[in-house]
Amino acid sequence: MPLVRPGHEVSLNEPGRTFTRHHHLKAYAALLVSGSCNEAGDRGRFRATAGDVLVHLGFEAHQDQIGPKGATIINLALDCGLGAAFGFVRDLDSIVRAYERDPLAASEMLREQFTPHGNPDRDWPDLLAAHLAQADPLPLEQWAADCGVHPASLSRGFKLAYGITPKRFRFEQMVSRAARNLRSSRDGLSMIAATSGFSDQAHMTRAMAEVFEVTPGHLRRLG
Repeated sequence: MPLVRPGHEVSLNEPGRTFTRHHHLKAYAALLVSGSCNEAGDRGRFRATAGDVLVHLGFEAHQDQIGPKGATIINLALDCGLGAAFGFVRDLDSIVRAYERDPLAASEMLREQFTPHGNPDRDWPDLLAAHLAQADPLPLEQWAADCGVHPASLSRGFKLAYGITPKRFRFEQMVSRAARNLRSSRDGLSMIAATSGFSDQAHMTRAMAEVFEVTPGHLRRLG
């Protein structure tokens, strides 16, 4: 699953277009200018319409389904997240006009205007995704029993919602945490591997090569 490196860009998407699950190298915000988009990402599932903002942290992954009327989206690079995965802006037109003159100014306006949406209604796949994003999640069988989800439905239902199995989702969360640690810490690779849940540095290197198609050393050099 290769990394995608977004910059400032406008995306024009035809009705029904799908984007399979993919990771991004750096944080960015997707501002819906028109149309709609259903997204299933590492921090939940959201339905965005004009004026909504989908926030993606570095190394997060998501899949998208464009709505029946298509969607126009402005992607704006961010230095960091905005405190929530999903929100909206108060004055969409002002940000669009600013973007035409200066994308960096538009990004700053979005940061100033961003307001998180209230807590969404979540069903069990979303609750499981949030649980699997923790550093030390319960075994899947125990989580299913505790939450009253039939084990036979767990993997099938989660994959239908998020595009991957719970086991794969948990694995990718571990790899993404390690990648973020590489960016934020100057600890040695073996230390980061140990604190991120890998058996050793070689295990972490193989995992990052599988998920991101780059080595830990390369990711650190990219800054």
